[in-house]
Parts: sequence; structure tokens; C-alpha cells
Amino acid sequence: MIGNNNMTSRREFLKAGAALAAVAAAVPHQAFAQAAAPVAVFAPSPGKWRNFEVVTTLDVAPVDGKAGPAQAWVPLPSYTAADWFKPGESTWKTNAATAKVEKDPHYGAEMLHLVWAEGEASPTVEIVSKFSTRDRATDFSKPSTPAPLSAEERAAFLKATDLIPVDGIVKATSDKITAGKTSDVEKTRAIYEWVVENTYRNAATRGCGTGDVASLLASGNLGGKCADLNALFVGLVRAAGIPARDLYGIRVAPSAFGYKSLGANSPTISKAQHCRAEVWLDGFGWVATDPADVRKVVLEEPPGKNPMDDAKVLAARKALFGSWEGNWLAYNDGHDIALPGSNGPKLGFLMYPQAEVASLRHDCLDPDTFKYTIKASEISA
Repeated sequence: MIGNNNMTSRREFLKAGAALAAVAAAVPHQAFAQAAAPVAVFAPSPGKWRNFEVVTTLDVAPVDGKAGPAQAWVPLPSYTAADWFKPGESTWKTNAATAKVEKDPHYGAEMLHLVWAEGEASPTVEIVSKFSTRDRATDFSKPSTPAPLSAEERAAFLKATDLIPVDGIVKATSDKITAGKTSDVEKTRAIYEWVVENTYRNAATRGCGTGDVASLLASGNLGGKCADLNALFVGLVRAAGIPARDLYGIRVAPSAFGYKSLGANSPTISKAQHCRAEVWLDGFGWVATDPADVRKVVLEEPPGKNPMDDAKVLAARKALFGSWEGNWLAYNDGHDIALPGSNGPKLGFLMYPQAEVASLRHDCLDPDTFKYTIKASEISA
């Protein structure tokens, strides 16, 4: 009986081996290599430009059941960087009485401001925005001579905002982190590593967070999302005397490196907003950084709750000081945005559609109740 079972097992093993060989012959060798390769590479570098179209549709609902005069403000791609981001044309169709592109006077952030006639039962607009982008990366072994910032630009990217102070607890924290560091690269790298090590992505934070840096530090609970963690990074860098800024935008495509947490994994991107950060380093110009996305990989990259020494975390941590992937739309780098025509409070940043009905502001983090959708697609040039 034992011998018969062994013979049966051997015949089944040989059959399985033959079947596997047949499959291997039918499937290209490259496919097996790709399937077997670990997803632990994240290395964006400048290459081919990609072209995208984003369609934003608003059907503005009453707020808290109260109808009345409606107006809306929708961010438009207005940021430009010759080496990695080129905004294209934005067009729209709407039943609004007026639709006008407005520009923030301090940062140049552009938005479409729509005002509907009183009594309009179904305020609606569809906006189509096109842009081109690509990966970017800084080679720190090859300093260059970029055009310097003007005195006005340097002052703008060093100053405090309503939510990002550069004195008090922010300055004290920055000084501790950068103690003993001499160059701006060393100081910035130290702050980046400190943010990665000492913060965490809090899944319970609504939207992208508020970006209230002083409150975050004072609480001692350094949890949040990109608008919190990258604003903290920017504030600490500015407090060290190094120009820095947040860029506010939205993910538009999957990651080419297979990171589920670092891409838009559906054509509908209504909740895919993400802000990134840049620092100005002499010899290199504006440099891409994103410590918040490192913490996103830690928490969310499958299987989730990854250790800091996980290969995927290490690859992202290395790359996101100096590079990022071109699967993202940059709207603007604005702070403290006053919405034209509104008596409501200023915005810490403009990354979501905004609307008011009967002077009551919609919750921009609730697209289903607000009734807006944003969809993205890659297009030919």
C-alpha cells in the first residue's frame, strides 16, 4: 500500500511538472520575472512627459436643507514649473449667471468663481482642465547654478502663514533638529528624517488635515495627513531660514512603481487630494520632498501597518527626499486664501472645490453631500 501511494504521488508530481512546463512555455519569460519581483522600487526620474485631463463636475445642493443664492470656487491648475509641470487650458459649461477666473493676489492661485442667479434650482458646472507633467528628481552629487530667488520670492517662502508660524515652538523645534548641521542640505535632510521618524499618518483625520502646525507640535500628538505633516516640514524648514513651500493638488493616476498608496487607483479622484512640499537649496533650486507620503506607505501600502525597515518603506523614504512621481496635478502653492465674493472665513489652502448656498458654506470634504465629482484620464498630446 505504501509503495502504491508513492507511485501515485510520483505520477501526480510528474503531471504537475509537465503542466507547469507547458504554462511556462506559453507565457513570456518577462511576465514571470515581473510577477516574481518584489514591489520595493520607488525611483522617479525625469523622462517622458504625460498629458492628462481632469473633469470636475459640481451640482451644488442646498446646505442644511436651506436653498438660496449659490456661488462656488473651483481650483484650477495654475502652478508652472518648466522642468516638470505645465498647466494647459481650462474650459467649462455652466448655467451660472457669471463664471470668472479669479487669482489670489498674494500667491497667484487661480480659481473659477461661479455665481448663480437667485432662484436657480440646479446650480451646475463642468470644468475640463488639461496639463502635462513628468517625474522629477534632484542629483545631489551634481550641484548647478539655478537662477536665484528674488528677494521678494525668498521673503515669501520664509514668512509665516496663519497656520504655519516660524517662531515659538516651531522655531525651537527646528533649532533642536538642525543643531550641529552646517549646510542647508544637511539641515533640510535632518528635518525630513525627523518628520518621518516622529510623526504618523492618522487614518481618522478628515480629508488631508488642517495644516495647523503650532497646534500639532503643542499637542505632542504628531498625527495627521499630508496637509498636516508636510506643513510641519515646511514650517520647520522655514524656521531654519531655508525657503520652502507646500504645493496643493490631486493624484490623477496609479503609481508606475506599483505602490497602491501613492497613486489614484480609480478614474474617479474626488477624494484623491494630496499636497507635496518643496525646499529651495542653493546649487539645486527647488527640490521635491514628501515626508507625509513616507508615512502613508507605512500605514497604507498593502498589507498595511508596515515596519520602518520594510523594503517598500525604505525605497519611498530614500526617494521622497529629492524626487517624486508625475502622477499628480499641482493646483497652487497658496495659503490664507480669501474667496472673492464671500464673507466667510479664509481658507488655509485651496485644494478642494468650495461652494456656498444662502451664505452657508458646504463641507468641501463631503463630495457626496456637496455633490461634486472629479475624474482624471491620461490623453494623447
